[in-house]
Amino acid sequence: MSLKPKEMNFSDTWGDLQKTVHGVITLSNIPRYVWQDRFADVYQLCVAYPESLADKLYIETKNFLDNHVKGLLEHLSTLSHDNIIYNYYECWRRYNKGIIYLHELYSYLNNQHIRKNKLSEAELIYGNHPIDDLEQMEIGELGLEIWKKNMIEPLQGSLVSAILECINQDRNNNGHLINAEVVRGVIESFVAVNKFKKRNNIELYRTLLEKPLVAASGEYFRSQADIWFQNCTITQYMERVIKLFEEESVRCQRFLHSSSHAIMKQCCEKYMVEDYLCALYNEAKSIISQERQQDMANMYILLRSVSKNLIPYMTEFKDHIIEEGLQRLNEIKGDNMCMSFVEIIMSIYRKYKEMIEKIFQSDKNFTSALDKACISIVNYSPDNKSYKSSELLAKYCDQLLKKSSKGLSEMEVDEKLTDAIIIFKYLDDKDMFQKFYSRMLAKRLIHQNSQSMDAEESMIDKLKTACGYEFTNKLHRMFTDMKISEDLTEKFNSQYLPDKRVVLSLNFHVHILQAGSWPLGQTNITSFTIPQEFTQSMQAFEKFYNCQYNGRRLTWMYHLSQGELKLCYLNKVHLITMQTFQMAILLLFENTLTMTCSEIVNTLQLNWDQFLKNCVTLVECKILLANTKELENDTVLSLNEKYYNKRTRLRITASLQKETPMETTQTITSVEEDRKLFIQATIVRIMKSRKLLKHNALIQEILSQCITFNPSISMIKKCIETLIEKQYMERARNSRDEYSYIA
Repeated sequence: MSLKPKEMNFSDTWGDLQKTVHGVITLSNIPRYVWQDRFADVYQLCVAYPESLADKLYIETKNFLDNHVKGLLEHLSTLSHDNIIYNYYECWRRYNKGIIYLHELYSYLNNQHIRKNKLSEAELIYGNHPIDDLEQMEIGELGLEIWKKNMIEPLQGSLVSAILECINQDRNNNGHLINAEVVRGVIESFVAVNKFKKRNNIELYRTLLEKPLVAASGEYFRSQADIWFQNCTITQYMERVIKLFEEESVRCQRFLHSSSHAIMKQCCEKYMVEDYLCALYNEAKSIISQERQQDMANMYILLRSVSKNLIPYMTEFKDHIIEEGLQRLNEIKGDNMCMSFVEIIMSIYRKYKEMIEKIFQSDKNFTSALDKACISIVNYSPDNKSYKSSELLAKYCDQLLKKSSKGLSEMEVDEKLTDAIIIFKYLDDKDMFQKFYSRMLAKRLIHQNSQSMDAEESMIDKLKTACGYEFTNKLHRMFTDMKISEDLTEKFNSQYLPDKRVVLSLNFHVHILQAGSWPLGQTNITSFTIPQEFTQSMQAFEKFYNCQYNGRRLTWMYHLSQGELKLCYLNKVHLITMQTFQMAILLLFENTLTMTCSEIVNTLQLNWDQFLKNCVTLVECKILLANTKELENDTVLSLNEKYYNKRTRLRITASLQKETPMETTQTITSVEEDRKLFIQATIVRIMKSRKLLKHNALIQEILSQCITFNPSISMIKKCIETLIEKQYMERARNSRDEYSYIA
């Protein structure tokens, strides 16, 4: 075949080409050599000399296809109307496949003539081309356009009616439709005829079929829903609707274009769910309160498609969790309330979290509802003591981390601490927890009562992850002080004492605690006459420390100190760990067997409260004997020379280390003062940057920056008044509802 342009006899060439076109469009057998010759004919006509015959070829091909489709339409008109959908499908199937082959046969015409002369999209939209003078179509598009005009448009009423009838039969026969492939093929033809269009290529499908189908389906769904609702329970109704949803979804996949799936789903939900929302909501409370899980799952499936429909359902779910949680918390009794508190919260949390994963498919909306419910439960306080949850959680952690926590492996302790962090995240008063926790941590570190330093540090890391470095800064510094103290004590004992040739009469270990890092304060420091046995060691360490750090001042915290006293006057030697004040009391009995309470107080210069708290413990453990039931000034105390304990090493400091009501009150007062200072600093920072701000806007800014606690509006107002009195800010002259910053 020569590619060189030459003169062509169009009539002769078209005569041969027309036969091949007819064979292609009717799916007749075309030999390969004939195909190749006709392919060459198309090329030669397009490049004919002296003038291309492409336009003439296009017109003749168009006329041929136009006549061919009209002939098919006449043929269909002679057949039975009952089988129109089958007959149409057979004609379309052959024609569509033939057009694909014909498009390939005319590829040179399409690529080199039609496509190059096509108008751009901008020219089509903004150009001055008349509608009937549009550019030529590629042969495949032309064939489909002819089919649409000459076949679909004349038959559209009959075809759509037949399709709707078939779909209705499919619904009534539970999906057993014999002609499913035929129906699908006919529907696809409505989309396929516009497949070459860049925009609105499914407009014909939507106008022709989708709208009447949605209308007919709506009537069907409405009637079915009405029948089911009148004759079924809510449980049965939901089950039937879900089954219908599934069937309709399969039906959409079998027959319809993908763009119709969502529309059909919305239609189904409108008539079967939205029209019965009130009835579903009325049943929701009963379903949730009885925890009928299958019904809960079914109702979720019906409501989930529209998020606003879930809101009342989620509210019922949240209220149910809160009701159960508060009911169980109000039943807590006994001494070990902190353990019961955490176990109840975690059992509720795990139960409903598992329920959300199983029933609600881990829906974030229900997870949020669980979080809100847990916040309400955790921060609930029947006696208006908002700090109670923070205190209980801190005590829970304290019990886990103490040496007294027996029978738990390190892994179990870590798991329980992780549970504590889950509850911690729900606390409103995180700063209150931090204060309680830091006090208890200080006691564990000072009295060396921690079960594991690794567990202690792990807990602090968990808190830092949950609330940031600033929240745990002081806790980290407490650990740093303990490590520095170890090094100082080692240096004091191994270097300083040998260098100065000082021999101490007792083993001496000191903890140096920074005042700003430890929640100890100066309120508990009392006057105290130091026993001579301690004086040498304390003076030696003070000289050593002053050499190490010039300008620092040591304050001895006797009420936090402890030591190990050896009782040698008994038949069996006992080593007892006790507080410093207790040791001082017992040392007075080295030279006498009896003393009155007033003599002990005067000798040691102790206040009565400290004496009573320490001496009562010695009497209760029967190291000292008292001649009266209650300790008074004239009560005579005597050393129990017949004291017996099967253990030779024991500790009597535990009761003194417990959090007292006074310490709890001090903790709460301290937190409230810290909150006021924080709010005042926040207000100044906000006003300094904004200069002028309305009252409500200032309140919102403050609330957004208070992460570790929820301040009351009354507290914020008091802080604003305080800053106005201190002349950090003032009320604006033109508005009483606005504040301005005083630079």
